[in-house]
Amino acid sequence: MQTYGYAAYSNDSPLAPFKFERRALRPNDVAMEILYCGVCHSDLHTARNDWGWSHYPIVPGHEIVGRVTGVGAGVTRHRVGDHVAVGCIVDSCMECDQCERGEEQLCRNGCTGTYAGRDRITQAPTQGGYSKHLVVREEFCLRVPDGLDLAKAAPLLCAGITTWSPLRTWKVGPGSRVAVIGLGGLGHMAVKLAVGLGADVTVLSRSKDKEADALALGAHRLLVSADAEAMRQAASGFDLIIDTVPVKHSLKPYLPLLDVDATLVLVGQIGPLDELSTVPLLFGRRRIAGSPIGGIRETQELLDFCAQKNILPDCEMIRMDQINAAFERMEKADVRYRFVIDMATLSAA
Repeated sequence: MQTYGYAAYSNDSPLAPFKFERRALRPNDVAMEILYCGVCHSDLHTARNDWGWSHYPIVPGHEIVGRVTGVGAGVTRHRVGDHVAVGCIVDSCMECDQCERGEEQLCRNGCTGTYAGRDRITQAPTQGGYSKHLVVREEFCLRVPDGLDLAKAAPLLCAGITTWSPLRTWKVGPGSRVAVIGLGGLGHMAVKLAVGLGADVTVLSRSKDKEADALALGAHRLLVSADAEAMRQAASGFDLIIDTVPVKHSLKPYLPLLDVDATLVLVGQIGPLDELSTVPLLFGRRRIAGSPIGGIRETQELLDFCAQKNILPDCEMIRMDQINAAFERMEKADVRYRFVIDMATLSAA
């Protein structure tokens, strides 16, 4: 199937129109027309090869909402006309212990990324959601629940599941004390989802500038990390801290805030952190952990939860031809809190 989208042709060129082929339907494949695609920091990093694994030309986009246009002969989960969604991965071995547990993102044999990956059968490069059409294995195609706003749902497929997964792993619920570091695309979803689960939620920020925003999102308070006395009073006050900061930074101010056996989980930065002392870890039996996205079952659970609770990301809709300006604004944190591309603005011309 010939389709079209926007691709990075090199690590230092703006995204530009690109025509390419999607594979013919296999028996277990679903074809869809993409309606909306979220814009993630990972898209920007991949376009610029910040992580060293990009190939060109590459079509980013892994927060995808669409409509089914065709199904393979063996497909049983979806029908033409269904509203569906695809996140960060489109395949895995489906045979290892992790896949059998519904943790396809941790596949022992390596999961296949929606973009910057390789098709498990042909080894052709995978291309993402900044495009008109997508073909995906049915097990990795999620059902969009009735009542979930299609125009705002796309960021749930990455920003949402990246913060939902640690909330579920560490069993957050009523009575849990959760802190969120950073109030961007990931952070604002962490706040909304933790509040939805019944937790007491604090936003950690270097100043009070984001206090009104934090409270509007549902947080119960903002704690200024530069206020030494306030931080001292908050010591041992949290069961879980979700760190969404996407750049190298220090964990030193935050570790004393963890209670005994509590965890700080990293979901933002991929790469080095500042040097830290083990003292607060050893003397509080505290933990630092990392968490990627969740598996397919957990992502469906998230979509259903958000439909039930009417939890949606705060989005700014853009046209496809505004993507390069959106990348520049995203670098400056000039978005509240997630860009979404209206793919109806993508023309074959």
